[in-house]
Amino acid sequence: MANQQTSQRYSISHFAQLVGLSIDTLRYYEKEGLITPARNQQNQRVYTEKDRNWLAFILRLKQTGMPINEIKIYTKLRYQGEETVHERLELLYHQQEALEKQRQEIDDHLLFLAEKIKIYKKMIDME
Repeated sequence: MANQQTSQRYSISHFAQLVGLSIDTLRYYEKEGLITPARNQQNQRVYTEKDRNWLAFILRLKQTGMPINEIKIYTKLRYQGEETVHERLELLYHQQEALEKQRQEIDDHLLFLAEKIKIYKKMIDME
């Protein structure tokens, strides 16, 4: 079963449907160096499950709010090999810190709103 997955190959249109992105977005990601699909004898892009897994990781990094430029740096480091693990780890730590800061800011906003809501509820109860 694992061999079937690794040998599975997708055209750009099929791959776009699988990952829920447009063909233009896939071409943009390739132009930016985020993905590097193989090419067949007709020079058409050929995607694999490995590409699908890597793209899922990229999309997850985007969901964390990691800027595209940092994702590009991460990608370049990944393609350089295992000797860049420390640098990639630093990028992930940096993004984790950014998310922790965002969470604190959101918690502060929620507290502010809760206090204001409490004031309004008291005012309504006094009517």
